[in-house]
Amino acid sequence: MALVDDHELVAVAVQDAIARIDGVRFLGSAPTVSELLATHPAFEVAILDLRLADGSSPVANVERLDAAGARVLVLTSAESPYLVRSVSKAPIAGLLRKSEPLPALAEAIRRVAAGEESMSADWAAAIDGDPQLADAGLSPQEQTVLSLFARGLKAQAVGAQMGIAVGTVDDYVRRIRAKYVRAGRPAYTKVDLYKRAVEDGILPAPDADR
Repeated sequence: MALVDDHELVAVAVQDAIARIDGVRFLGSAPTVSELLATHPAFEVAILDLRLADGSSPVANVERLDAAGARVLVLTSAESPYLVRSVSKAPIAGLLRKSEPLPALAEAIRRVAAGEESMSADWAAAIDGDPQLADAGLSPQEQTVLSLFARGLKAQAVGAQMGIAVGTVDDYVRRIRAKYVRAGRPAYTKVDLYKRAVEDGILPAPDADR
C-alpha cells in the first residue's frame, strides 16, 4: 500500500491505521502521483489526497493510479462538492473524509485492500445527487491551464511553466471559455474564469481548509 499526499500528519495517520491491519504493508508515500509511480512502481492499493499542492487533476490522478493496477481510496476534506462528485465517477474503490476517526480509516483501508468497496455517506451522496453545476468537460490539460491562468499568471508565464507556446495557451483559454459558454456558465473575464475554477474544484476556495 502507498500514499499520495503532501501533508506529513496524514502520512503518520495512515501508517498508524495500517499498523492496525494484519497482512497490509505500507510501502511509502510521495507528494505527487508521478513521484509515487517513479519510486514505488508496484503496489496494490493507493490512498490519494483529493487535492494536491501541485494542482494536478484529481480525476486524472485516479486514472493514472488505476492504469498502474492500484485500487484507489480517496481522502478528502469535502470542501468542494463538485470535486467529490467528479471523482466519484472515476474508478475509485472508496472515498473517506479526513475528519473521520482513525478506526474508520483503518476499516476503509482494510476493505479496499481486501478487494471490496468502502462506500461512505459522501460517496453515496455524490453518486445519487444531481450536480448543481453543469460540467464544462475540461480536459486535464485544460484544467492545468485554467488553474494557472485563473490564479493571475499571464499567458507567457503559463506557457513557460507548462512548456508550451504562448499561442497554444491562448488557444486553450479560448476553448475553455467556449466550453463554459456551452455549459451555460459563461466566463468572459479572468475573474469569471477564477470563479468557474473555484466552483469546479480546480482551485481552492478562498481560505478553504484543506
